[in-house]
Amino acid sequence: MKILVVNAGSSSLKYQLIDMETEKVLAKGGCERIGIQGSLLKAKGNGSEKEFNVDMPNHKVAIELVLKALSDEEVGVLASMAEIDAVGHRVVASGEYFTKSTLVTPEVLKVLEEKTFELAPLHNPAAATGLRACMDVMPETPMVLVFDTSFHATMPEKAYLYGIDYEDYKKYGVRKYGAHGTSHKFVAAEAAKYLGKKPEELKIVTCHLGNGSSITAVDGGKCVDTSMGFTPLAGVLMGTRSGDIDASAVEFLARKKGMNHADTITYLNKKCGVAGISGVSSDFRDLIAGAESGNSRCKLALDMFSYQTKKFVGAYAAAMGGLDCIVFTAGIGENTELVREKVCEGLEFLGVKFDGKANLLKNNGKIREISEKSSKVKVLIISTNEELVIARETAELL
Repeated sequence: MKILVVNAGSSSLKYQLIDMETEKVLAKGGCERIGIQGSLLKAKGNGSEKEFNVDMPNHKVAIELVLKALSDEEVGVLASMAEIDAVGHRVVASGEYFTKSTLVTPEVLKVLEEKTFELAPLHNPAAATGLRACMDVMPETPMVLVFDTSFHATMPEKAYLYGIDYEDYKKYGVRKYGAHGTSHKFVAAEAAKYLGKKPEELKIVTCHLGNGSSITAVDGGKCVDTSMGFTPLAGVLMGTRSGDIDASAVEFLARKKGMNHADTITYLNKKCGVAGISGVSSDFRDLIAGAESGNSRCKLALDMFSYQTKKFVGAYAAAMGGLDCIVFTAGIGENTELVREKVCEGLEFLGVKFDGKANLLKNNGKIREISEKSSKVKVLIISTNEELVIARETAELL
């Protein structure tokens, strides 16, 4: 069985074609900077690598380019799309409409597009665009939706409820759902394997840091709290998202700027975050370059992001009553040395002994320990593999 996994982020799209008998990746790649100048697809397959320097203004163009790459003369591994047995699509938010992975039907697609877009306005429309593009090309191929929220279903009420009227929660389902669940689930399990312990024995904080970022407390292998909330807008500030903000400040801004409700949500999702603070970019490579050249607002954006991430690490250590391991993953977590250093700076009181030299080593895709051997709390870099989790759940459902 060959499963194509499509993982659409707010400004990126990753894919893998996986042979489920061996869980071997036959082809993989990623689209970078979607909707940003300089977009690029890096594709690997057939023992070769190739870059497609093509403008990708949206995710529909990106998925069409991915499908083209899978049958490319150099990096392609398929003669036709008929070789794909199923496609697993990562979906960020499901609300209470879906509680587990789901086979796509017309009714499911209708709920996805009519009910969930407002929960994740940057991601769910992108996922639906990728889904429809695949359905157009492979109309007979089963499509499966795998939701980020599933891993967070173990949170207790005290963690996922907001301080609103309880009857309003019951009526409208307004509560914390979280996101990036497949990533947190994968890296937490991999950390346990690396440390040679059972997941039940560990208290782990997993930091999925990318254009969208979330931090999760994993106690005994289960999620007990996470930074994203009712939508992926909550938590730390992100590429273009504000993160946590006083609701009254939102109303104040809307009134001052003359924005209606839709304009305000668009503003908070697409005009804020490190892009809004820096005035330069949502891409951390651009921010670091700006900070190094003396741009104080780029430096401020980096400091705010790192500081807020650190606060969640400390809060979750308190919530779990201890901490055994911190995991950095995703684009920024895996590749941005400065952020990892700033997050761990000052955490010595928790038992963290950060290894600055190890932190500077080039990422090789393998699990890397960036804490000293004597560190009570281990700090790891683990390349996330949401695609494998999605493929497994797709194959299991079929």
